[in-house]
Amino acid sequence: MSLVFETQRLLLKPILKSELDRLHNILIDPYVRKYLCDDKIFSWQQTEAMLLENQRLFKEKKLGLWLIETKNNQEVIGFVGLWDFFSEAQPQLAYALIPTATKKGYATEAATKIIEYCFNELGYKYLIASSDQPNLESHRVAERLGMKKIEEKIINNNPILFFKIEKEQ
Repeated sequence: MSLVFETQRLLLKPILKSELDRLHNILIDPYVRKYLCDDKIFSWQQTEAMLLENQRLFKEKKLGLWLIETKNNQEVIGFVGLWDFFSEAQPQLAYALIPTATKKGYATEAATKIIEYCFNELGYKYLIASSDQPNLESHRVAERLGMKKIEEKIINNNPILFFKIEKEQ
């Protein structure tokens, strides 16, 4: 099974170790890190450790983070995938776009493909996504995906909203 996915406008490719610069540049972007990284700047070492974990996850579990690349000009505009957050029972849906790629439906398009993969190939019965309470754009993406808000928790002094989608029977 190929782990490269295609949508109408995008290619989703597992992030390779050789793409350390690309991932690091996404993670340190002020727009991305505001919510995804609690406004902390990831070091090269942290990004490299994340890539090593990503390689392990793809090898062992066929999941991790995929770079989102536009088909029309092969521009890397962010990432989407499944990642462990907050000690949940299974990995959560995660996505991040650089600022110039927002408000174009790319996050929804990429995340829809990952949700399909989770339900149809990985056998998940449900999928969770979490988002900082002030991140309204991420909440809208979750809602467009058909996810419903299920709870709010305070984690590390930050209000976090949790969204869930269940596989249709």
